Amino acid sequence: MEPESAWLDRLASLVGAQALGLFFTSLVLLLGLTWVGWWSFQRWLLPRDRGGTSSFALLLWRLALGFGAIVFGAWVFAEIAEAMQAEAALGAADQTVVDLLRSSVPATAVRAFALVTLLANTETLVVLCALVTGALLVKRHFGLALGWIAALAGNGLLNVTLKQVFARVRPVHDDGLVVAHGFSFPSGHSSGAVVAYGMLAYVALRFLPQRWHLPVVLFAVALAFSIGASRMFLRVHFASDVIAGFASGTAWLAVCIASIELTRWYRGRSIRE
Repeated sequence: MEPESAWLDRLASLVGAQALGLFFTSLVLLLGLTWVGWWSFQRWLLPRDRGGTSSFALLLWRLALGFGAIVFGAWVFAEIAEAMQAEAALGAADQTVVDLLRSSVPATAVRAFALVTLLANTETLVVLCALVTGALLVKRHFGLALGWIAALAGNGLLNVTLKQVFARVRPVHDDGLVVAHGFSFPSGHSSGAVVAYGMLAYVALRFLPQRWHLPVVLFAVALAFSIGASRMFLRVHFASDVIAGFASGTAWLAVCIASIELTRWYRGRSIRE
């Protein structure tokens, strides 16, 4: 049986050498999966006047999906964290990717990713949080505003805590385009992009017409994925940092949306009664 280090090294060599092509391929596949998932959601899980399905049953279906996202995200994060601490193979594979990225990715692409990564900088997310909060308060959507703030602030606190727990040193990034400080695992930009733009899409879906829902979701997915990938291309994070950030962000986003939906259902039930 082939040792784990051997196939990890081969995978790392492939990712490092073909990173740009794999990024675009992965993005297309992810958007395709999102479209299929959205179609399935529309077909089976949205409230319908026909069929007699109760709102509580629909809520259970949605919460089950959210719980599945939480479990999956937590499982992926735990697997990466365990491999990082227990095995040297993952660290070696991460370093191989970083080393190959220096020579395989054109400088123009790296500069483009340096612009993309700004969309999840702390300053950007603070301004976004303030603007959306203000808009929701003006519209008197106080509960949704509270959920929005809790999602972004909670993810920031979670990420800082996890970084301190694992205390992983960042890869060397000496091209001068982006300078990152602090620990590396997990990627705060990756988790922050998933939570911030995932929540922004959720908020938008609450107010926009139906025809805009799928484009909004696809845009949020593409943006979050691109921001996370930018951290790897800029070599301020290892590949496993980015994947772990996606995983933790997905789990936290699912927790936040499920909590908001459960609160909405409970309030709606109280009003009906």
